Amino acid sequence: MATARAYHTATLLNSGKVLVSAGYGLVAYLASSEKYDPSTDQWNSASNMTTARYHHTAVLLNSGKVLVSAGYGWPGYLASSEIYDPSADQWNSATSMATARYYHTAILPNSGNVLVSAGYGWPGYLASCEIYDPSAEQWNSATSMAIARAFHTATLLNSELGLKADYQDLYPTVKFKQAVNEQITKQYSHTIYM
Repeated sequence: MATARAYHTATLLNSGKVLVSAGYGLVAYLASSEKYDPSTDQWNSASNMTTARYHHTAVLLNSGKVLVSAGYGWPGYLASSEIYDPSADQWNSATSMATARYYHTAILPNSGNVLVSAGYGWPGYLASCEIYDPSAEQWNSATSMAIARAFHTATLLNSELGLKADYQDLYPTVKFKQAVNEQITKQYSHTIYM
């Protein structure tokens, strides 16, 4: 890579190339991005993001574009999001989320809408969830999780979306059934609309 970085994202594009975006450099937040081409085993610079950030998420949309959301940057927790268009090698600002956060997860369920869950922000661990609708190009609030969490994972498993508890494993694993948008745990339940 041209720039040393940590806390970045790596997204497999439809072309087979890998987009690495933002992160934390030697002394500052980064807005730079690079693409790795496995067919040539080479890194090439890509256009800069609109906002420097790290601990953000990146999701490949059905359109082939990449949605980057939230993270940490100047002046702190970020609510901003942006979209990368690989065909134009261009980043464009997207609408901001309602809640600034980092250490969150983002996943693309079969609906094509992006679900962002939990994370860390003001005033601490978050339970809130938001859904990005690519066709409307807007964020919508979703029902909050029963338990606030960060450092968790989100995995799409057939018709269910599994959220694994934080790294300390203090909280139960949560599953979402997409067909009925219902969150299921042993002690808590509520509905998330996707």
